[in-house]
Amino acid sequence: MKDLKIVLRDTGAVLLAVGVITVIAAVVPLIKNFENIGEEIENVKWIFLTMLVFLAAGALFRLIGRGEGEVKIKHAMLIAAFSWLLISLISTIPFHYVNYSEKMDFLSAFFEAVAGWTGTGLTMVNFESALPPTIQFWRTFTQWIGGVGVIVLTLIVLARPGTGSFTLYRSEAREEKIHPSIISTVKSIWWILLLYTFLGIVILFIAGMPLWEAVNHAMTGITTGGFSVTDDSIASYSPLIQALLIPLMVAGAIAFAAHYDLLTGKIKNFFKDAQTQALLALLFLGIFLLTFLNMDYYSTFLRSFKYSAFQFASALTCTGFATADIPSWGASAKMLLSFAMVIGGAAGSTAGGIKLFRIILLTKGTGWKIRHIFLPPKGTIRYKLGGKSLARDEALEEITEASILSFLWMILLFIGIMVILYTTHASLDNAIFEVCSAQGNVGLSTGITSAAMNPIAKFMLIINMWIGRLEIIPILVFFRALVKGQSIV
Repeated sequence: MKDLKIVLRDTGAVLLAVGVITVIAAVVPLIKNFENIGEEIENVKWIFLTMLVFLAAGALFRLIGRGEGEVKIKHAMLIAAFSWLLISLISTIPFHYVNYSEKMDFLSAFFEAVAGWTGTGLTMVNFESALPPTIQFWRTFTQWIGGVGVIVLTLIVLARPGTGSFTLYRSEAREEKIHPSIISTVKSIWWILLLYTFLGIVILFIAGMPLWEAVNHAMTGITTGGFSVTDDSIASYSPLIQALLIPLMVAGAIAFAAHYDLLTGKIKNFFKDAQTQALLALLFLGIFLLTFLNMDYYSTFLRSFKYSAFQFASALTCTGFATADIPSWGASAKMLLSFAMVIGGAAGSTAGGIKLFRIILLTKGTGWKIRHIFLPPKGTIRYKLGGKSLARDEALEEITEASILSFLWMILLFIGIMVILYTTHASLDNAIFEVCSAQGNVGLSTGITSAAMNPIAKFMLIINMWIGRLEIIPILVFFRALVKGQSIV
């Protein structure tokens, strides 16, 4: 019972934190549509209702779970999985009740909420430009907060020191600390995000993007979310704006710790970061390979490079902005993008995927294993990772963890692909692409995802998005808790 109270207590704290900051999502649309404020108030009232539900549920959970108790890893994983599920459920209210032309049924609204909070960007909406400002910004807001993490938000609101805070921080698929104090780390993450969001808005606006669109695209770009307020994502903007969005997306896929080094003048440390190096190397290699694969589709090298560069950057950083007609691309090009979406960005960033850190670990582990085969009987291997030396047991433990998570990731990916193939008429390459996009928290689509798709397929992609955001283990702990009840704790 004590363990259950801990889970409810801190889940309540998460809901309260999200409820408090939701006021931003209510105020901004009123400012944007001030000339028609009466009409917008009718829409914004559903945001206020959502905020009240967050606050009421959070207060109730805190009341039920009141008491002392340190958060352990088993609690933290349950809190993370349960919080993200509840937040998405409550966030369906505006999508389902606001009056607009593409009003959603409950499952579609839930899908949209999960896509928002997980930073995936797959959508049930056909015409984003026709959405009222309230819904446009609600979609953006969920991705901006969700990209960093609702528990990271909660920690800065509560400012509660101690090992329990770090345990909660880790439950949201984060490990890196900028400072010894987790609260100082969280504050730095938010300052970096605010700075980059502001710079993104200014740069896009100066480049010619209307202010409202610049605000929304900067927010979903830096958090690698991918929701747009235009019907064709980024395709209708100038080549300059499209080019400027690439470094914004890449910035979102680089770890906050590396950004802190850059902003504090430690430029060498920034470029020596193993994940940053891997991201840039994969980016340049993938762009040129995709350009080559698309040469048959586009008339010239430069035209192929223009579309391929943007789409590969969007896929690898898990952003999901689109400038090209991806469904018409060849299977090989789609498979390359699928591979990029599986890899994803850096651990400790806003990007999804398996994460570059694990890919580096698995690559290093393969190299170590091969070298070990050719060693003389008394020979030894020096285990180095990111410039740091590791003990043999430590290196093996890191590789084992990366292998298990990657294996589970691929198993769930396979299940998702099979469900999509069974419930839709999609080709194999399109099904692989769509599920990789969902579980990688990307948002690029071959046209499978829509409000009219099979409900089973919708639900499967919801599971894929949820799993991708929390990296499987918390979800497995959550389902085990549902099956076994209190025996989990």
